[in-house]
Amino acid sequence: MTNAFEELKWRGLVYDHTESVPDVLAKEKISVYNGFDPTADSLHIGNLVPLMVMARLQRFGHTPILLAGGGTGMVGDPSGRSSERNLLTIEEIEANLVTVKHQLASVLDFEVKSNPAVMVNNADWLSKLNLLAFLRDTGKHFTVNYMLGKDSVKSRIQREDGISYTEFSYMLLQAYDYLHLHDTLGCTMQTGGSDQWGNIVAGVELIRRVRNQKVHAMVFPLITQADGSKFGKTAAGTNAWLDPKRTSPYRFYQFWFNSDDADVINYLGYFTWLDHGEIQEYQQMVYERPEQREAQRRLAQELTRMIHGETAVSKAEKAAQVLFGGDLDGLDAGDIQDIFADVPSSELPQTALAGDGFSVVDLLADSGLAQSKGDARRTIQGGGVYLNNRRIEDANQMVTVNEAIEGQFLILRKGRKKYHLVKVLA
Repeated sequence: MTNAFEELKWRGLVYDHTESVPDVLAKEKISVYNGFDPTADSLHIGNLVPLMVMARLQRFGHTPILLAGGGTGMVGDPSGRSSERNLLTIEEIEANLVTVKHQLASVLDFEVKSNPAVMVNNADWLSKLNLLAFLRDTGKHFTVNYMLGKDSVKSRIQREDGISYTEFSYMLLQAYDYLHLHDTLGCTMQTGGSDQWGNIVAGVELIRRVRNQKVHAMVFPLITQADGSKFGKTAAGTNAWLDPKRTSPYRFYQFWFNSDDADVINYLGYFTWLDHGEIQEYQQMVYERPEQREAQRRLAQELTRMIHGETAVSKAEKAAQVLFGGDLDGLDAGDIQDIFADVPSSELPQTALAGDGFSVVDLLADSGLAQSKGDARRTIQGGGVYLNNRRIEDANQMVTVNEAIEGQFLILRKGRKKYHLVKVLA
């Protein structure tokens, strides 16, 4: 693509924009900002949508400004919300900002000399605002009618619990942010999700009124999954986080690998650096041989590599093979717990494995993988039982603590895919 707008357009990342955006992105090098509220101590994969937009703009020579909402995070954005947000303390927000900064660097370049990414915190200026001056210099430019007409406010007004004045004022604060960044960093474009359109154009209008300057806005679509669920949620309904302590690299990899055929091509466009031709090739693969999941595998590889590094990709793929009988070498107890989190499990005291150990036949019967001890023996004799993915050859084998992975887990398998995890309790 010849410019950033065309690049974002074919990738499906442009939902709406002010009139001049295509020309501006084609002919100028500008500073663009996108805000995020530090409501957790990690970004989640939903944040990758704006981050990848900013990263693509940066590669076309534009300067990305990441605005951390240390100030607005204390107020709460009503956009896309059906109820009031829990307000965070200054200390909680500052701690969150420290932990997410390195995650931004995995996507954006803060070191390049020509147009390095910039991170700012709006608490630095919002916390110093004088209320009377703010109302006089900013508030007077917005009628209540104008603010009530915005979807983020309108949807909340219609609910029984309404909207607090705190969240109602969020639009003015975000508009002021745009004005501040325009004055101090020469920012002339704000981006965000489509639910932010009202807040963003309020900033465009404020700058037009108080500086007589024309600035720009562009929003990307809110991403949903094929089943209609909110993008970024795992099958268990929890967010998929960028912090490996919250979502392990294996789980992160699996989230992308499990993408629906109806979603995966869009995701390759949104979240990877693959070009148009490569993505079309994967689209053909999905059509011709969907069972091989080549597109999902490439998606998982690209995203895991970007966020967690090459080693994490190799380890995640090795872990994924364990469920198909792969060896366990190099995997620790944490990996095992992750891989087998969704399979049936039982507990066994470590003392049961002491001395001569515990009969593998009893293990099978107690776990429910065999209907009886006799059934367990017959299955072993037929070559259909595995301990830690190694076939059991002898029905009289005893299992000791030495077989437990890091002394904590025993993995039983019957046939090709029927697993049971035994948790060894100290």
